[in-house]
Amino acid sequence: MDKLVKWSRIKSPWVFHMNTGACNACDIEVIAALMPRYDIERFGCILVGSPRHADVMIGTGSITKEMTPRFKRLYEQMPEPKFVIAVGNCAISGGVFKGCYNIEGGYEKIVPVDMYVPGCPPKPEAIIDAVAKLLGKLQGG
Repeated sequence: MDKLVKWSRIKSPWVFHMNTGACNACDIEVIAALMPRYDIERFGCILVGSPRHADVMIGTGSITKEMTPRFKRLYEQMPEPKFVIAVGNCAISGGVFKGCYNIEGGYEKIVPVDMYVPGCPPKPEAIIDAVAKLLGKLQGG
């Protein structure tokens, strides 16, 4: 049964997109990766609206103090095994907002991050590359 569950997670990862206070530049690139031109669905990825159904959380934006408990709660609602992809410089380190009074910093201060996609904003190809590497990581164990 475990082999079947692992196979299904590799062939069809369900993705939950989370914006924690971004300027929306990274969000547009994530959505572009989901559209037919770049077509991340060829890897079996499906965008879902609930973290309870998701295997992968794609997060954009720097994590604000107001969003920290909500972000952590949404992460905890995801079933195991769960993965996080931090998209953009803000999600990785706080970006241009690092050091502001209301910014916690990058996602790794709140939840474990599996993949980082640097850039301001990163290209859709980089986001697709991160998802492909994450699927490779799942296949390897």
